[in-house]
Amino acid sequence: MAQSTQPPEEQTPPEERRASVFDLRLADLNAGDPVRWLRQGWTDFAQCPRIGVFYGLCFFLMGHALLAVFRAAPAYVLALSAGFLLMGPFLCLGLYHASRTLQQGGRPSLRDSLMAWRPTLGTMAIFAGVLLILEMLWGRASLVVFAVTFNTMPSTENLLAQLVNPENIEFLITYTVVGAFFAGFIFVTSAISIPMILDRRVDAISAALTSIRACLQNPGVMLWWGALITALTVLAMLPLFMGLFVVGPVVGHATWHAYRQIVPITD
Repeated sequence: MAQSTQPPEEQTPPEERRASVFDLRLADLNAGDPVRWLRQGWTDFAQCPRIGVFYGLCFFLMGHALLAVFRAAPAYVLALSAGFLLMGPFLCLGLYHASRTLQQGGRPSLRDSLMAWRPTLGTMAIFAGVLLILEMLWGRASLVVFAVTFNTMPSTENLLAQLVNPENIEFLITYTVVGAFFAGFIFVTSAISIPMILDRRVDAISAALTSIRACLQNPGVMLWWGALITALTVLAMLPLFMGLFVVGPVVGHATWHAYRQIVPITD
């Protein structure tokens, strides 16, 4: 009796094959979606304000830590400001959990939100490690730009005036381009990765690839979303970082709704 010569994968019925991350159909977005995500984020914040204020306090403390770095080591400021891009999504993990609970009709608690990382600890650690490497590369690149431009590190007194001096225009352009490259890459990689890992328990690579796919499929909308997050964060930092008590949690909740729209509930 002749045996089939088909490879094992071809003998498996299509419906039984394991779908890859590239088989996941992502939603097409429009320009009004980011504003709607923020409105939904505000609604979630209003429904569980104690949870939001707790995480807002964490963002507030991060802002003051960044200010302390600016005073002590200004060359690291732009790179370490990526801490909001790096730590933000992980800190918002509890907010994602709260939004998911509300969406499922439950009542979120601060204790549950603080424990949201436990089921995905290994995956989160891997993803955090990758982003930490990017952060270190960004910091090194920032130092190189400073070293090439200035013979000595600028004094912290009147630092801003020294940096925006027309004589340093090449430094400003280079520093901005380097920062934009790393910030953009981190955002594209992590835009929906953390909520996806929490929700679907996928591996870090699949989550990152899905986030990249979402940004490539909707470049204009995701650029608009990133710009909104940046603008709101900067505005929230101006009054002694007090605005982060509200802006941080609202953006965190909104990111969950962004993920929930982009990635379908069922494959």
